[in-house]
Amino acid sequence: MAFGSTWRIVAASMVAYFCGEFVNSFVLAKMKILTAGKWLWTRTIGSTIAGEAVDSVLFYPLAFYGAGIIPDDKLPVVMLAQFVTKVGVEVVFTPVTYKVVALLKRVEHEDYYDRHTDFNPFKLKP
Repeated sequence: MAFGSTWRIVAASMVAYFCGEFVNSFVLAKMKILTAGKWLWTRTIGSTIAGEAVDSVLFYPLAFYGAGIIPDDKLPVVMLAQFVTKVGVEVVFTPVTYKVVALLKRVEHEDYYDRHTDFNPFKLKP
């Protein structure tokens, strides 16, 4: 009884994580090209908004809808709270991100743009 819905939560978590992170990475890379590498804050926050929206929209319904753990009518409120919290964390840590990115660019002497990156997650050939 205690572990009855564990498989559902784990599966939902994996699906939501992989889809959300893919969207986050894709949006971040495409926004870097569109902004010519400027406005890092718009890229990090914008990609987080897109990725966490996908994560939230997938995870909560897959994990909890109809399971009786969280009342179905409360799921949108929980989804929104989780989404706002994660985006808020990204906003708060943006100054740290700026410092880390500046340090890495200075140390590695590299600034990569994904202009020719194939983002197909289903590609079987290297």
